[in-house]
Order: sequence, then structure tokens, then C-alpha cells
Amino acid sequence: MATFTTYNSIGIAEDVSDVIVTITPSDTPMYTMFKSEKVHNRTFSYLEDSLRAAAANAKVEGADQADITLGNPTERTGTCQIISETFKISETSDSVKTYGRAKETAYQMGRTLKNIKRDVEYAFCGAINAVAAGNASTAREMASIDQLISTTIDAGSNSTDAMTEAKLLSLGQSCYTNGSDPSVFMIKPADAQIVADMAASSGRNREFASTKSLVNAIDLYVSPYGEYKVVLNRHQMTTHAFLIDPSMFKSCVLRPFTRTLLAKTGDADKHSVTGEMSLKHNSFADSGMITGLS
Repeated sequence: MATFTTYNSIGIAEDVSDVIVTITPSDTPMYTMFKSEKVHNRTFSYLEDSLRAAAANAKVEGADQADITLGNPTERTGTCQIISETFKISETSDSVKTYGRAKETAYQMGRTLKNIKRDVEYAFCGAINAVAAGNASTAREMASIDQLISTTIDAGSNSTDAMTEAKLLSLGQSCYTNGSDPSVFMIKPADAQIVADMAASSGRNREFASTKSLVNAIDLYVSPYGEYKVVLNRHQMTTHAFLIDPSMFKSCVLRPFTRTLLAKTGDADKHSVTGEMSLKHNSFADSGMITGLS
């Protein structure tokens, strides 16, 4: 008599995990780091100023006073960019029983919000992007962070130009001379190994006697010009490293991200999540960046 096995059975209950796993990173270090500021027009302006260079200042007793030439502040302009994502869910999709989520709409809404957050980070630092005023047929675009920083150390034009401690120190000195007080050194993941190896330079020691753990990372770099928290950013352009003061940057919001249920045209709901924002740097001479990295 043939043995009845599961291969012959009809109606076996399926076994599907009730957990949906994704390893796609949703962290956005720069966007999360900057505080927000409300703006009221698609184009906004702000002023920055600086003092004259210090000079010898000694006057003869009783001498007539000579007027100095006064300077004007510099006007900066930003443009808000519309960032949006739309998805459509059938009525049936929200009615059937599913694994890993209660309602399909709620699950897809969560994914959309994470996608948009990553898009904002990319707009901030993912690519070199000049401001675009836009028109009726061309989208407006905000300027990326590299367009808002004037203090630059160029690593060079060779394909092997890598991050070095000397470049970081040179940039730190320039920022300090300008009066900036950067506290974050934001780098791509590959440069984290280079920064970690700075601790292994000649004349520097590490203590391993009291622990069995080998730690090869630098979270805080103390330089002659200040202390810099080292922050990795998966989304930033690979050719740049940023030494920034987060308090000098703002995420300028014209319209906060909001979900809108669009007009119903059938047996489905269409959801649009849209916001309008830009990036502002209070003073272009503040903070700094290393460019031309391999």
C-alpha cells in the first residue's frame, strides 16, 4: 500500500512569515541634523555680512577723524523644490488579509515617506546641483550643500586622490580663520576606514591591555581647531567630505509633507505625498568641504 505523504496532500496551509524585512537604509544624517525654518515664498532671500580684516589702529592725539568706506551685506537667494510621490491602491487590496501589514495603504504610505526622506537627503548632498528657478514646464530645484559653501580644500584631479588627515587639518584651519565653528565631519562610508587609520599613524598609541575588543573607529576627532564628530552618510556624493556647523544650516519649508487623497476615478484610491522645501546656509564662508576625492 502506497504511503500517503505531504506531496500527495491537498489543502495544506501555507506558511508565510508575518514579518516583512528590508535592509534598504532609511537613515538621513544631514536632513535629520538640520533644524527647520518656515519660509513663505517659493524663492526666499537672506543676508550675510562680515567685518573688515583686523588692522593696526593708532591715532594721533587731537587728529581729525577720517571716515571709513562702509560695506553692504551680501544677499543670498534660495529656491524651494517640490518633492512628491504618488501611489494607487485598489479597494480590494485593503480588504484582503495580508501578511506583514494590517492594511496595504498604511504599509505603502510608510514606504513612501521613507522614500521621500531619502530623496530630500539626496537633494541636500547626493549630487552637485545648482539652483534652478524653473518655469511652467521645468521643475524648480534647490541648490545642493556644495553650492552653499565657499571654503574649499581641493584634493586634486587624480583618480587616486584620497582623504588625508593633512587635508582635514588644512580645512579645519581655514574654517577657524574664517570664524566658523564646525562640529561635524561628514564623510562617505569608504572614507571611514581612512579616518580610522589616522589613529595608527606613527607616534600614536592605542591601549588594548584592559579589553579583548579591537576597536578600529574614530567617532570624535580632536584637532587644534576644534572637536569634530565623525558622521557617515550613505547618500552623500563620493567626491566630497563636509566639515560643517549644523546650527548654521536650515531646512526651509514652504509646504510640509502632506498626504492628499486625489480624485477617485475607479475602484481604487490614489494617494499623493507632496512637500516643498529648500536648503539654506546662513553664511557661505562658514563650514567647509574637501572636493575631488576618489
